[in-house]
Amino acid sequence: MSERSGIRNSDRGNFPCSQSTCQPDEQYSFAGRSRSQRSRRTFLRGASAVAAAGIGLTSAVSAASTPSSQYYGDYENVIDVVEAGADNTGNESITPVLEDLRADETLLVFPEGRYYMDEQFRFTGFENFGVVGDNATLVPANYRDFDGPQYRLFRLGVSYRPGRMLRFEGFDIDQTAPNTGIRTIEANVSDRLEVRDITVRGEHDSGTWGPGQFNITDPDGWGIVERFRAMDGARWVNNTLYAGNRWRGPIGIEANQNRGTLEFRRCGLGAFPNNGLYAAGGDGKIVVHGGLYRNSNGANVRVGGRNSEIRWPTVQVNDTRPEDRTQRGIRIENGRNIEIYGAAIEITSPKPTSHAISAMNTCESARIDNTRIRMSGSDVNHGIVVSPDCGETIIVDTSITHETAGGYPVWIRDSDRPEQVLAENLTITGRAGDAGGFRDGIRCERDNCRLSHVDIEQPGRDGVDRNAIVNMGDNLTVYRSELRASQYPYVDLGSDALVRDSVLESTDGNEAVCLYSSAENPEFKKNQLVDGIRDLGASEVTTWNNTYE
Repeated sequence: MSERSGIRNSDRGNFPCSQSTCQPDEQYSFAGRSRSQRSRRTFLRGASAVAAAGIGLTSAVSAASTPSSQYYGDYENVIDVVEAGADNTGNESITPVLEDLRADETLLVFPEGRYYMDEQFRFTGFENFGVVGDNATLVPANYRDFDGPQYRLFRLGVSYRPGRMLRFEGFDIDQTAPNTGIRTIEANVSDRLEVRDITVRGEHDSGTWGPGQFNITDPDGWGIVERFRAMDGARWVNNTLYAGNRWRGPIGIEANQNRGTLEFRRCGLGAFPNNGLYAAGGDGKIVVHGGLYRNSNGANVRVGGRNSEIRWPTVQVNDTRPEDRTQRGIRIENGRNIEIYGAAIEITSPKPTSHAISAMNTCESARIDNTRIRMSGSDVNHGIVVSPDCGETIIVDTSITHETAGGYPVWIRDSDRPEQVLAENLTITGRAGDAGGFRDGIRCERDNCRLSHVDIEQPGRDGVDRNAIVNMGDNLTVYRSELRASQYPYVDLGSDALVRDSVLESTDGNEAVCLYSSAENPEFKKNQLVDGIRDLGASEVTTWNNTYE
């Protein structure tokens, strides 16, 4: 049985602590709910329609074709909210009318107009419910005028009492007036969630929760959030009426309790202070397909879960506010078999820890494939960073153009884990500096790494000395690679490394290889080592069939 929330303001109180290029549009309908399978349908209009719904009448009324009419066959009751008494001029709150209309197996249709809301609409435990707009605009009340919980327009399902099937689509949210930033929708659904074509206009300026939160509560459930856009971002909380009551401020889209499969397709988020798309806390599968994510603090795309995919997103960091501390492109964590494919990441206004991609300690396994990274700016910044406790990581068919003041295009951090980090068909170019001492193309501190068909150019900015690869681990293999750098193409401080069938050349006339005294048992076979090897006391050096010109 669905919950109609007899106490309208039951959620009143303090805020909780928590918080492009794609295929053509695809439309999904509820499984097992096609038009031909539904024999009963009511299209209800006016005050008499409300009464009919209350006593279960089913007088069918034909409706004009609208964008929402394709869904009428999925519901027993279809209600035009204006005919049922909702004001579409933006002058009177529609929430009381929606509460009277709330019912299971019901689709609420919002014709063109402006709909003012000064109170949360809540509905939980439903089987099948929908809210769709035909060129409709929702207008939130000013924060001070909002009645009850001041941080949501629609709360549809909760974690302990989710809805089963939900559709919500076709709305602009006008937050351009001062202090009207609010969460548009929070949805917890067990079986099927469909959210499409939601555009939030205006900066989220009240300090309350960000525009959307979505979770699939059942491992077999599925959901899609498509074209959900809030490109104007949000203010840091201390610049809002809610200063001092939260950390940082709003998240763009949150999905941190997801257990099923949840896809975010062609969404767009601007600068949010507490992550853009934040979907790292659940154990379900997250799919990010396309979309534009820009200038959020924390991370622009932050994903976890099992077998999650981040495919073809565009991530840009081209602006930094005074409060921003980290603006990472993509951050993956809390999961296994997470894949980044086809990402385009451009960072031109970096902060010191704004890595393009971070594979965090809680990431059990990851693959970065067919990804393009471009980085520039006057600060130290790193490209792909593999954290110490991250598991197996594969980087393939990827290019990094790195032109910051310093930093590592790839940093494989020191680890006790035995799993391999593999880079294959990786290209690193660009003129970077050595600010902070970060002056290596690939910094490898981990054991059992393999670099195959890697092409690295590190000429250095304004005469800076940079190296192509610096190895500090054991059992590194470099195979069929081309390494060129202004200082040394290859530097070894580890043990049992093998460099084979590769070309190594210093562009400033230094040796191809520098071996420190800590290096043990390095092997160089069938390479072109231009100007030879500089040996500073390495032990058991093996060379075979190399050339030195």
